[in-house]
Amino acid sequence: MEVDRQTGVVALKRMVVAVDPGIVVNPKAIEAQIEGATLFSSSRALKEEVKYDRTALTTVDWVTYPILRFVEVPDIEVVLVNRPDLLPGGVGEPPNTTPAAAIGNAIYDAIGVRVRQAPFTPERIKAALQT
Repeated sequence: MEVDRQTGVVALKRMVVAVDPGIVVNPKAIEAQIEGATLFSSSRALKEEVKYDRTALTTVDWVTYPILRFVEVPDIEVVLVNRPDLLPGGVGEPPNTTPAAAIGNAIYDAIGVRVRQAPFTPERIKAALQT
């Protein structure tokens, strides 16, 4: 990960996700699920936010509700822990929960300041650096 201290932009470069789904029946399907969920959660952690004013939603299109673009997608490595002694477990929701915390910790490692409100937008990164 890189954090530009001037602009506040966070650039994900590489993510490693380890998963223990029990017995691995279809590794390619699990990897695809984990990659997709990791990207979805990373986009929410860095960009996605519904905004409104006193009377209405102001988030109404893809300009006002940004998501990660293809050029911003990091390399994702999925590590599967095969446990043939266990039944297969679900892999749908768990990878939606961990990227935000990992990104928050990586931002702290990069700039030495905790950013406690997601999404970790450039404005919030710059504000945290000024405190």
